[in-house]
Order: sequence, then structure tokens, then C-alpha cells
Amino acid sequence: MRTSIRRSRGTVALLAAAALTTGLLAGCSKDSDDTSSNADDGGNGKITLTVGTFGVFGYKQAGLYDEYTKLHPDISIKENVTTRTDVYWPKVLTRLQAGAGTDDIQAIEVGNITEAVQTQANKFVDLGKDVDKSQWLDWKLAQATTKDGKLIGVGTDTGPMAVCYRKDLFAKAGLPTDRAKLAELWKGDWSKYVDLGKKYMKKAPKGTKYVDSAASVYNAAVGGASERNYDKDGKVVWDKSPGVKAAWDAAMTVATSDMSAKLKQFDPTWDNGFANATFASLACPAWMIGYIEQKSGDSGNGKWDVAQAPAASNWGGSFLGVPTASKHQKEAIALAKWLTAPAQQAKVFAKQASFPSTPAAYAGLKPAADTTAYFSDAPLTQIFSEAAKTIPAQPLGPKDKPIDSAISDIGILQVEQKGKSPAEGWKAASAEIKDVLGQ
Repeated sequence: MRTSIRRSRGTVALLAAAALTTGLLAGCSKDSDDTSSNADDGGNGKITLTVGTFGVFGYKQAGLYDEYTKLHPDISIKENVTTRTDVYWPKVLTRLQAGAGTDDIQAIEVGNITEAVQTQANKFVDLGKDVDKSQWLDWKLAQATTKDGKLIGVGTDTGPMAVCYRKDLFAKAGLPTDRAKLAELWKGDWSKYVDLGKKYMKKAPKGTKYVDSAASVYNAAVGGASERNYDKDGKVVWDKSPGVKAAWDAAMTVATSDMSAKLKQFDPTWDNGFANATFASLACPAWMIGYIEQKSGDSGNGKWDVAQAPAASNWGGSFLGVPTASKHQKEAIALAKWLTAPAQQAKVFAKQASFPSTPAAYAGLKPAADTTAYFSDAPLTQIFSEAAKTIPAQPLGPKDKPIDSAISDIGILQVEQKGKSPAEGWKAASAEIKDVLGQ
């Protein structure tokens, strides 16, 4: 998940993430000249395929484009990068509607996939006819499949969840530091993870808090709910959803206590929180491993550890689709298929920790040696692969992103940072959501 993916999920934002993650903040490059040209490359007989992405997908960084063009000398590849998803996706929608100007391959973030499936399916090629659909996690495949069975995108990465924690701070607070013991203590419910925070704060090392923010707890909990903002029939149910209520209640326990550092994720103050060890734990999807390593720096080396999350949950992930407007559909389909094959997903993981959506890749995944050492030799592949396989197939809807953003960026932040009551925070979030939904 590219940070460009993350800010629109609650506090989460679809802004560019950090090197070594699926969409990393520091790793994001300057936007390319996004002309989306499908013309042949300079009249030299080669077909130029354009790939539209946001943040850092890792294909170029892992050498995949070079590898593919060596295998296919008649192909050249140009990647058009837009750093921010909130800029990227509206631009793609405009071009899809115009039937021109799209790239040969367009990346689709998980927060936009339902909108694409429900309103733009006729603008994308059905890839189900060209790929082995059994390669992908069932829930990942379902997210990009229309009701009549059309597959508009093939899965890239996912964001299976774990809990990252500072074992040095846990030890000073008198908490267990063994990852297996911790996983057992909070197993089954994010509220148990929150309850441990109350114990942490009784002996918290000076200047530290248990968790980075209440919003991160909300996003982690709601990401594993069997039902969130929409039901299986596509009806908006955020205000009646048991998953939303449970996640909100857990977040409110944090927001109204002293256990939160009250930081907004991906803001500079959050980065400083890593560097200064001002919080002891946070919910972390696979793509955040590299981010933590970068932002905590040398002072955090060997002090971080990773434990299984209370419940399987997903935060982030993307797809590759081929617009019908592509002038090189056959070649674009072949490239999208190759880039998302298990072998290539494993190569991207090795480069930047983007966790594959293809289980066949899991057995051979090898995190970088320095990353494994940084996180106290935690079995990262095992932790994240087990989580990925058990994430529920959560119904998604076209307004998931603004609904989540209203709850996290308005409702939760008003309680956590402005001292409003939970009832006031919920009322403010509700007003924004009803406005977004046109109610």
C-alpha cells in the first residue's frame, strides 16, 4: 500500500508512504509528465506501454520493467507516477469517461476499487479470461469482480495487519515482551489490545504513551470487520454496523484516556514520534514495516518487535487494470499478468515489503536481513501471511473512503485532540457523512 493510499482511510491517508513499503512516503518520486502517450516509441518499431501508478509500486525499483523488456525486446515501458491518490484517481476517472488519455495499465487503489467495479466496469478489459484467478486470495479477487463475474483488475499487494511494539518500552512498563505471549493476551478483540494500554500507562516510561493515535486503532479494528460501511447488498449501513460500532468504541476508549500520543498518521509529528520513541505500539500493516524502520532510525534498531494482531484485518492494497481505451490491450494484459504473478510479487516484497496478494508467493518470501534484525528477528512472513489468509471478505462501497475519513479525521480527532465528547464526535462525523451521501 503506497502512502498515497493511506490518508483516505480514516486518519489514514492516501499520501505517499516510505521506502520499503507499498506506497511509501519518502520513496515517492516527483510526478512524471503524465501525458499517457500510447504511441509507438519514436518510430523504432517498439510498442511503448504506459503504466499509471500512484506512490511507489516498486516495479521499477525491483528491476521488473527492465527484466520484462529484456524478455520482450519489442516492448518499452513508461511509468507515469502521480504521488497522491486523491489527485490520481479523479484524473483517471475523467479519462475513462472521455474514452481517451488513459494509460495502457491503470493502478486502482483498494479504496477506489468498488467505485471502479460499480461505475466503470465497462471501461476496463475483463482480465478473468486471461489470468489464473486461483492465484489470488479469494477476498482480494472478490473486490475487483463485478456481480456478473467480470474481473476488472488483478491484485498487487495487500495490507495484512500486525501489532508493532517497542519491547524496550514494554519492559520498562512491566508488560510482557514476548510476541507470542502478547498475541495471546489480546487475541480475538482489539479492545483487549486497548485494555493492555491501561496497564502500560500505570508504569509508562516518562514521556511515552501506549499507542500513536485512536484513529489507528479504529482503522485496524474496522479493517477486519465482516461488515463495515456497506452490507452485502450494497446498502449503506455505517450508522448501524456492528463492525463500525466496535471499532468506534475501542477508539473512544483510547481517545478519552491518557494512552494516546494524539498524533495524526503521516504528519511530520507522527514521524517525529517514531524517532523520539514517544509511543510504544501501533497497528501496522505489512507495508508499514519499512516506514517504521526508516522513521525510527538507528536508535530503534533491535528494539522493535512484531506480534500477531488481535484479529485478521486489512489496510491497503491495489490492483492493475487495463482500460478498454488502451491501443495495446493484448500487450498491456500480458504485462499486467506478468507484474502480478507470484514470482514478481515476491521480488517487489524483497525490495520494499509490499505484501503479495498471491499465496503461492508466501513460502519463498524473504524479508531483507537488516529488516528482520531491526524487528528482533520476528517471523514477519509467517505473521503477515497467516493474517492475509484469514482476512474476511468485507463488502466495500463507493463511499467507503469519505465515510472512513469523516469518522477518523473529524469524529475521532475532535474527541482526541479537541476534547469533545464521544457523542459530539459521532455527531460531527455523522453530519459530514450525510453530506457526502447527499442525505
